[in-house]
Amino acid sequence: MKILLLQPSQERGLGFRSLAVVEPLGLESIAANLPEHNVKILDLRIENRLARVLPEFQPDFCGINCSFTIDVYQARELATAVKKWNPRVPVFVGGHHASLSPEDFYCSDIDGVVVGEGEAAIRDLVRACEEGRDLKTLPGLVVNEPSAPFHTPERPMMENLDEIPIPARNLTRQYRKHYYLGFQKPFCIMETARGCAYRCDFCSVWKFFNGKCRMKSPERVLEEVKTIPEKYIFLADDNFLQSVPRAKRIAQLLVDCRVKKRFTFQARSDAIVRHPEVIPLLRKAGFWKVFIGFEKIDEEAMSQLNKHNTVQNNEEALKVLRAHGMEVIAAFIIDPGFQKQDFQRLRQYILDRKLYSPSLTILTPLPGTDLFARVKEKLVTTNYELFDYVHAVLPTKLKLADFYREFTELYKTGYAWSQIGWEGAAAILRHTFTISHLISMKRAAWDSVNPINYLAGHERQAVPLKVNQGWTGFRGCGQ
Repeated sequence: MKILLLQPSQERGLGFRSLAVVEPLGLESIAANLPEHNVKILDLRIENRLARVLPEFQPDFCGINCSFTIDVYQARELATAVKKWNPRVPVFVGGHHASLSPEDFYCSDIDGVVVGEGEAAIRDLVRACEEGRDLKTLPGLVVNEPSAPFHTPERPMMENLDEIPIPARNLTRQYRKHYYLGFQKPFCIMETARGCAYRCDFCSVWKFFNGKCRMKSPERVLEEVKTIPEKYIFLADDNFLQSVPRAKRIAQLLVDCRVKKRFTFQARSDAIVRHPEVIPLLRKAGFWKVFIGFEKIDEEAMSQLNKHNTVQNNEEALKVLRAHGMEVIAAFIIDPGFQKQDFQRLRQYILDRKLYSPSLTILTPLPGTDLFARVKEKLVTTNYELFDYVHAVLPTKLKLADFYREFTELYKTGYAWSQIGWEGAAAILRHTFTISHLISMKRAAWDSVNPINYLAGHERQAVPLKVNQGWTGFRGCGQ
């Protein structure tokens, strides 16, 4: 069969996503499980030409990735485009948002949703479509029927991640020169583990993986790293240090095999504080940046997130990492209830600790999370295009214009613009970025500090989702 896998574009929202374009790892991993089929990945962020690809490729099956809430409308529109071209092509949606909120895809142009991990599910689904079998006999699906969506039994998650084939990065070969994270280029993303042991109420990851943690063996990790030509690798694990002995083993293998890469990873500060001895080994192995969810700057606010960590751990981890020359990207969650003094305190905290390029997001209740269940009645909008972490979808205590003005001041405080300029110039000299690309990134960066751009998002009208009460029948995806 000819199988077309679609990654939605980045044309919606504020446009700040142009500061990073990472490969569609989920689609690459799914594609690797279909070696007997002709699979094409169309990354619409880079090659937005679905209307041409459909008649050229003539797919027999279409899968659409919807991991992010802001991509819901576009995923539905893509399904409509495929069905308009050929109504007989099965169209399924998968990913984090689709799995946690399959009701958002109950429409006549979508045949169903793959719930949870897609590697094993896609094999069974494609085979069943090829043979004309009843899809309701397969586990891990929501099959859309005119009367109501049919939920099949839950599909067990894979026990041994080492058995998952290495992602089919060859299918994105024509796009790879366009993938980057900031000034990290050539760039690749990979995972060494899935799931998280913690239960932060704002997080959808542990919900998606049913609270389970599974890890690839160090040897399997090394095997995949050796297949990656790119210099910069981002490890997508939510907490690379959830098993410190495994992290040490991975680092030692990288050192012993003389792998020359630069790794960015994510970790919790409490793991670093408990095991500071792992940091110099990681540094030796090429780990140079770590993303840490600082989240809050006072203990009471931290406890409300159910993160089970402390501000003191954040600061101790910062000292440990800096002592070994490792860069820290500190992530903070901005509460919609912030007053001016709260913004000022956070600005001063960032300045005092010299936190370069922090990650700043507004508390966003993603559908399917505990936070969403708790505050959904308080939402001021159901426009999914505003669920991008930089718009307030809950009531703000400040006037919205004042809130965004204070929010953008945080960006001005946290970013060393002169250093960004030097990094950009160095990237051009390395021939990894063009001047036009640098100008585009600079424009996006300046847009991020203009509060008018955020207010404009609330003025745009998105097509609301009209899921039928009582499941009385289909509507088109655009209705």
